[in-house]
Formats: sequence, C-alpha cells, structure tokens
Amino acid sequence: MARLKLPKYVHDFTDNRSLIERLRNSYGDRSVAGLTPEIIDKVILKPIVAESKAQAHTMRKRLVMLLDLAALNGYRKDNPARLAPKIKYKAKGWKPWTEADIAKYRAHWAKGTPQRLALEILLNTGLRRADAVKLGPQHRDGNRHIVNLRKSGETVTVYIPVHPDLEPHIAGLHNHLVYLSTVYGAARSEKAFTNYIIEAARDAGLPPNRSPHGLRKAMCRRLTDGDCTPQQISAITGQSIVVIERYIRDFNKEKAAETAMASIPSSANENEAQTKLASETT
Repeated sequence: MARLKLPKYVHDFTDNRSLIERLRNSYGDRSVAGLTPEIIDKVILKPIVAESKAQAHTMRKRLVMLLDLAALNGYRKDNPARLAPKIKYKAKGWKPWTEADIAKYRAHWAKGTPQRLALEILLNTGLRRADAVKLGPQHRDGNRHIVNLRKSGETVTVYIPVHPDLEPHIAGLHNHLVYLSTVYGAARSEKAFTNYIIEAARDAGLPPNRSPHGLRKAMCRRLTDGDCTPQQISAITGQSIVVIERYIRDFNKEKAAETAMASIPSSANENEAQTKLASETT
C-alpha cells in the first residue's frame, strides 16, 4: 500500500519543511490512497485553522503540491487537496518603509556598517532579497548593474543604473563576489537576511514589520512619486506590470486621501477670516 512520504527535494525549501514535517509526523503512516477532500478539510486543516489561518492556508498549498506529485508518480489518480475547501485568508503583505523610517534608520546605522549597506542596496536597486544578497562587483557594468532574475521559470534581465546614494557605499567593495557578505566573505541566506533587516530596523527604533520587501515597495513608491511609468519601474525592479500597477494604486490612494483632507478649510482659517472681515467693517 502506498504511504505518504516526504519528497527528497522538499528538504531544500526551508519555508516548507516545518509544515511538511508536521504533516509527516502526524499522518505519515496513513495511506495516500485513503485521503479524501473531507479528511483533508476536517482532520488535517481544521485543527491548524484554530491556531492560524495563515498556516492552514500554507498547509493546503503544500498538500496540493505533494498530492500532485503523488498523482504524477502513480500513487493515486486525482488530487483531493484541490477539491478540499480553500482557506479564506488574505495575506497582509509587508508594509512599505516610510521616508521617516528610512531617515531614522540612516541616522542610527552610519556609513560603513553592514546594516547601512543593506538598506542602500535594497532601497536603491529595488531587488528582491534573493537577488540583493547575490549582487556584487561582477554585476557592475560601467554605471549600472546588470542582473539576471529568475521569475516563474524564466530569466528576466534588468539594467539598474547606480544611484548617487548607493555609489559611496559600494565604491571600494571589490574583495568579495557579493557586496552583502558575511564576516567570512560568504553570501547571506535569504531567510537569515530578512531577519537581519528586521532586527536592524528594530534596533533603529522602527516598527517590527519593516522588512527587505518593504524597502522594495519604498523604491517603487519613490519611482511613482517621480512620475515614472509602470514600464519604467518594471525595467528596474523586474516586477510584472500588474504588480506595479497595484502598488501605484495603493500609493495614489494615500496621496489622494492627503490631498482631499487638505482641501477642507480648517476652523482656524475660518475664524481668522471672520476676524479680518470684522476689522474691515469697523
């Protein structure tokens, strides 16, 4: 009888492993053929929903992945996880850093510190954390970095001009393959890098949700404020036009709210106008 096994390649994905191990430890001796949408919904996912909808949502996605592999390898003919009810959950996403956040971080982490270098690279390239940790002198071509990004199985090449704010921080960094190297000269891991930035931001007195992706969003906001088109922003960040347009709508919504509120006369101005009118009529 077929048994539910952990595919070997999944060990390479640290974000998956804790959930997959939980599944294996609890149900690893059960039959794959005996799984039904009802069992997945009520037995596997329901207890996780009680703890965290986010984890239950992720677990369902991992089950879909695993049972796709089961079907592909002949363990069963369908994928019951795809038929199990979806978990109603909407990810909040990482908040973009404000200009006040950026100024406060810069004031805390001086030039020459690795924490400051990390911010300048993320903020002035718009790269994902996975690409930012790999960026180095080998990508430099004159006054730009040429970076090949892997997106949905395809390679997208971006040509990112070196911003004047970034140049002083990387000008003398030629000893290692990457700018953001550890003390041993090695590249930082993606997951560790996220925690590294969050901790550095917290040490600078910023809220606990300031992340590398939040700096990527801040870069997009700056480009939007500079009247760049979605196509121009995409040429730098490598993001899809759909994602960039969603960011722009969010940024413009904030600006529209500020403009709308500023258009309402304040009572202080009204009182001043009445006082002025009274003085003119006397």
